[in-house]
This record gives sequence, C-alpha cells and structure tokens, in this order.
Amino acid sequence: MGLPMSDPSAWATAMNNLGMAPMGMTGQPLLPDFDPALGMMTGIPPINPMMPGLGIVPPPIPPDMPAVKEIIHCKSCTLFPPNPHLPPPATRERPPGCKTVFVGGLPENGTEQIIMEVFEQCGEVIAIRKSKKNFCHIRFAEEFMVDKALYLSGYRIRLGSSTDKKDTGRLHVDFAQARDDLYEWECKQRMLAREERHRRRLAEERFRPPSPPPVVHYSDHECSVVAEKLKDDTKFSEAIQTLLTWIERGEVNRRTANNFYSMIQSANSHIRRLVNEKAAHEKEMEEAKEKFKLALSGILVQFEQIVAVYHSASKQKAWDHFTKAQRKNISVWCKQAEEIRNIHNDELMGIRREEEMEMSDEEIEDPSEMKETEESALVSQVEALKEENDSLRWQLDAYRNEVELLKQEQGKASRDEDTTKEQQMKLLQQALQGMQKHLLKVQEEYKKREAELEKVKEDKLKIETLLENLKEQQSMADEEDKEGDVADCQGNESSTSRVCACSQEKECPVEKTLSNSPVKSEREVLLVGIISTFLHVHPFGASIEYICSYLQRLDSKICTAEVEVLMTRLQNTFRQELSGVGASLEKRWKFCGFDGLKMT
Repeated sequence: MGLPMSDPSAWATAMNNLGMAPMGMTGQPLLPDFDPALGMMTGIPPINPMMPGLGIVPPPIPPDMPAVKEIIHCKSCTLFPPNPHLPPPATRERPPGCKTVFVGGLPENGTEQIIMEVFEQCGEVIAIRKSKKNFCHIRFAEEFMVDKALYLSGYRIRLGSSTDKKDTGRLHVDFAQARDDLYEWECKQRMLAREERHRRRLAEERFRPPSPPPVVHYSDHECSVVAEKLKDDTKFSEAIQTLLTWIERGEVNRRTANNFYSMIQSANSHIRRLVNEKAAHEKEMEEAKEKFKLALSGILVQFEQIVAVYHSASKQKAWDHFTKAQRKNISVWCKQAEEIRNIHNDELMGIRREEEMEMSDEEIEDPSEMKETEESALVSQVEALKEENDSLRWQLDAYRNEVELLKQEQGKASRDEDTTKEQQMKLLQQALQGMQKHLLKVQEEYKKREAELEKVKEDKLKIETLLENLKEQQSMADEEDKEGDVADCQGNESSTSRVCACSQEKECPVEKTLSNSPVKSEREVLLVGIISTFLHVHPFGASIEYICSYLQRLDSKICTAEVEVLMTRLQNTFRQELSGVGASLEKRWKFCGFDGLKMT
C-alpha cells in the first residue's frame, strides 16, 4: 500500500477511503467502531466525498471552508492530492445530460484495469475508451458520478512505488460531450414533457364541468314520473329539459299526444309562479335601491359637513394659526373630499335621472296612472331641487376658496416671473455683447478685404499699362520692318535688269504669301501658339474636343468649329490622323511644325 504499519491511523484512513474495513496484517480489525454499511468510521466526519456506497452527490462545500483532499491508495497505484493553495482546475461548460468525462495526464504505462480501479470508486463505469496519447474517456451510469470523478482532477498518480516518468502523471478530469449522453438526455426530456402534458390534461379534466346526465327514453312509466316532477317547483328545470328532449326526438304521436298535452299544460301553470317571483324580486330591488339612495344621500350630507369644516378652517381667522405643513394638508384633504363628494353626487343624480326616465316610460305606457304619479313626481322634483340648491351653494363656497388659493398662487407666480424675466434680460444682454463683438470682427475682416481688393486693382492697372506698352512697341517694330522692306525694294530697282528680274521673281511669292497668309489676326496667332504647345506635350495627338476643352478653360468664347478651321488651314503645322479600328475609330490632331519647317 505504500504506508508503514507503524502508523495505524494513516492505514485506517487509507482503507476507509477505499470503503474497506480497516484490517491489520494479521486480519484483526484495527478500529472496532467501523461501520461497513456506511463505508466510513463512526465519529469521523466525511471529509472525502469519494466514499463509495453512499450513492448520492456529495454535499456542497461552503466557499469559506477550503476542501481538504487526502491521499487515496488503490491496489495498483497511489493518488496524491494537489497543493491546497493552488486555484481549482478549470473545466469547460457542462453539456446537458453529461455522463462522460475526459481524463488526461495518465501515465504511459497505465492500463484500463488501473483506470477502472481508480474511477470505479466514483460509481458504475459503463465504458472506457483509452487512447495511445495518455488520455481516455470514461462513461458512467448516472450524472452525479461525473461530479465525483471531477474531484480527482489535479491528483498526481503513481503506479506502485515506481518513480519513473512513465509510471507517473497528473490527472486532469473534465466534462466531455458525447452523443449517447445527449441522446439519452433528449429522450428523458421528451419523457418528462409527455408526463407533464399528461398531468396537465388530467388537471384540465378534473376542473372541467361534468357533462349533463343522459336523458332516458320515453315510456309510460317515465312519462308519469316526469309529469309528477313538472308539478314540483324544485324539480321543474330537470323535468322540462327531459320534456324538451322527448319532443325534439319525435316521441309525440297519436297514442302519446294526450300525455304530452297534459305535461305541456302543467308546464304552462308555472308561468304565473315565475311572474310572481319576478315581481317579488323587482320589489326587493326597488327597496334595495331606496336603501342605497338613502345611504348615499346620508353619505353626501356627511361629505358636505366635512367640506364645510375644511372651508371654515381655510378662513383667515383660523388659517393664520396653522403652520405651513398643516395648511398644505388641509388644502389637500379639502380637494380630495370635494372630488369624492362630486363623484357621489353625480352618481345620485344619475340614479334619479334613471328613475325619472323610467317614470316617464311608465307614464307613456300607462296613461291612466298619470294623475296618480303627478303629485309624487312633483314632491320628488321639489326635493331634488332643494338638494341641487344645497349642492350648488356648497360648490359656490368651494369655488370661492379655490379662487382665493389661485390668487395666492398667482402672486407667487408673478414673483417667480419677475426673477425669470431678470434672468432672461441678463441672457439677452450677454447675447447682444457677443453679437457686437462678432460684428466688430466682421467689420475688421471687411476692411482687410477692401484693402486687398484695392491692391489687386492697382496690380491689374499696372499689368494693363504694361500690355499697352508692349503692343505699341510691337506695332513700332512692325512699321520699322515694313519701312526696311520698302527701302530694300527701291535699292533693288536701281540695280541691273537681271537683278531686277530676279528680285521681281522673288518678291512676287513673298507678296503672295503675305496676301495668302492663313493666320489673319493676333488672336489666331495666340491660339496657334497655345495649340502647338498643347500638342507638343501630347506626342500621340489629341482629339479636337480635348483641345477645345483645354482652350475653353482660358477663354469660354472659343468654339470647336473655329479651332478646327484654323488647324485645317495650317497643314504644315498640324496634321490630322485616324486611329483605332471599327467603332473605336477616332480622329487625332498632331503637331508637325518641325517637319513642315524642314520641308519649306
């Protein structure tokens, strides 16, 4: 067992944990008070919940009392408890109906017999599925046995007395999810649901009203019995139901017609009795109404007296002597009493109106009794008018008191309004100050913008004067060029005839080119320069729309037709090419000024 015999108490504890009677080496019991039926010694508290033979889940250990785990000795191995100061081992969420546990950290030399020897103390083991990687799955017969198996999580196991690594390990026990457990749990839940439905159905049937008793078939004897019952007031309802069933079944014929007629005649005799009962009940109801009306009028009188007490207490002579809390309570009580009194008064007036309507209906129905009821109606109207006059007087007093209270509340409200107005004036003043500051900032920004605009205007004027000067210089230079050309022409005329002929041949194409120049204005010259620069940047060419979109950013008045006409006139500077195939055929313009210069 791994423990010396010199320690008999430890030997007894180990054997007690295994559920065996503590026996010595000679076979004599070490402890005489051992109770084998309980699997533990009497007088020793059940510290270890792994004790077999109990067959119940161990009681929960209080959180403030730490669980004390002891060494567990088996035939082939020994289990050593973990450090009590370490936290409890982590476990996964328990699956529903879990009866299977995962056991890891087994020794390499551990066998199924050793696993069975360790875990059969927790309960009946149904199956063990052992893996080659030092873990296994154990399925128990009941769910509570899984809780006992989890108690062994963290224990160090040692096979025999060996200290080899292959004979030692640290157990890790956790919940495992198995299909068999889930299937059994679902079957159990379905069974419980069926039982619950059955119990609910039984309860419904218990509270269901009983079905009426079956009606007997017609015979002469039964007919005589029903005829006797029809004469009895207590059994009349049962007998009339039987008579109705017989008639609906078609039991009436020539032979039985006289019997049925006599039964119908006896049923008709009950009509006078029922009418008399109704009249008696109506009389009782009228008496009860009168009693209720009298009691309600008495209650109203008492309410009026209570309200009068409140109103007299609200007058200045008595009101000044009460404290604020007392005044508040009195005013609240007064309002509540007035509301209840008005409700009861409306109820009483409604009862009287109903009576008056009933009386008017009776007068219409019974014109012969109009004279008799006139006096009583006048008396009741006089009484009603008196009561209405009293109630109106009391309401007037209540309204006066309410007006006084409203005046007082308005005085308080006017004071509150003055304070709120002062606060609003302060807020408005603060807002005006903020607006003034904002306006000053806006004015400063406006002045800065005006100064910037003036600077921009001055710069614009300077640029315009520079442009005019440049234009004048350009015109002066053009005039000087023309004068130089004229002087050259005159010098050439005074030369030899051959030179004149040559000069005439040369001047003729120049004049033709000047007269036939494709560029007719300075604007077109600028356009040609801009287009040439744009197309020089785009060596693969560009469409006329792309070129015009670029030019329209500079001048929105430029149109596509004008640009296209200008480019077609300058064939040595711009060249149109077709690119693409089929539907993607596109016309592109390219700059060819350098090639045209070489050609000319």
